[in-house]
Amino acid sequence: QVQLVESGGGLVQAGGSLRLSCAASGRTISRYVMGWIRRAPGKEREFVAAASWNAGMTNYADSVKGRFTISRDNTKKTMYLQMNSLKPEDTSVYYCAATHSSSIRVGDTYYNYWGQGTQVTVSS
Repeated sequence: QVQLVESGGGLVQAGGSLRLSCAASGRTISRYVMGWIRRAPGKEREFVAAASWNAGMTNYADSVKGRFTISRDNTKKTMYLQMNSLKPEDTSVYYCAATHSSSIRVGDTYYNYWGQGTQVTVSS
C-alpha cells in the first residue's frame, strides 16, 4: 500500500506561483509513475502532469504546459508540482496519485493510489 499526502495549496492571485508537495509513505514509490490530477467544482477530473520513476520523462496537459513543472525526489519519497503564472481557471482541488502502469500517458482512471487533495484557489 502507498499513502499519499498533499500540501502547499492555498489562495493566490492570478499570475502568482504555488508549489505543491506530495509525501508518500508505505511501499517504495521509486518505481511508480506518479502524477497530479485536479478537479474543479462541477467539472470532471482533469489530468495535469505525470512523471516517470526518475522524472526523466514527463507529460503535461496542454493547459499547463510551460507554466507547471513536475518533479520528484525518491530519496525523500516526495513529488512536487511547481505552478507559475497561475490563472483563475487553475482553481481546483489537486490530487497526487501513483499508478502501477509504466506509462506517463495513462488516464486518471488508471491511477491506483490517491491523496486526499489540496485546494488551490486563484483569484482574478
